[in-house]
Amino acid sequence: MTTAPRPTLTLSSTVLDAPDAVELAGFYRRLLGWEPVQEEPDWVKLLPPGGGSGLSFQTAKPYVPPVWPAALGDQLMMLHLDFEVTDLEAAVAHAVAEGARPAEFQPQHDVRVLFDPAGHPFCLFVSDRMPGEPPAISPEWVAEQAREIAGQDRVTVQDAVAPGPGGTARQSEPDTAS
Repeated sequence: MTTAPRPTLTLSSTVLDAPDAVELAGFYRRLLGWEPVQEEPDWVKLLPPGGGSGLSFQTAKPYVPPVWPAALGDQLMMLHLDFEVTDLEAAVAHAVAEGARPAEFQPQHDVRVLFDPAGHPFCLFVSDRMPGEPPAISPEWVAEQAREIAGQDRVTVQDAVAPGPGGTARQSEPDTAS
């Protein structure tokens, strides 16, 4: 049996479906500080400043957010993104200020599961593992941190921590009143 040489394969991007690719790309752009290298109405690709694999977003009108943690019969997530951070509490506050929503169930002490605005779960984690039960995320603490980071901009404190219809965080327009 003769085998052909394996072609060179390089992971260019992980693609996330969303009801609005531009909106979801905007969230990850603010979260990560990555810049778009390709922008179309239904497709956006972001790359990290130091190079490497990027994140892409495509509009998929029939997109259904996964349920996490899922039970039998629920819409399952196909993948999730993990982001290593040096300060877990500050990273959660930053993500919430940009539009993420903390999950109610937190499986580990050194990991925080959040949902992006389209409902994709993603994890923030620190590399130093700490033993013990996962602490509950205090909505008051997250609100305080989000307020400090966001100042008077993207998300009100109530919208960042209070569930709206269907158990999801409400999204609001920036408060422009001074």
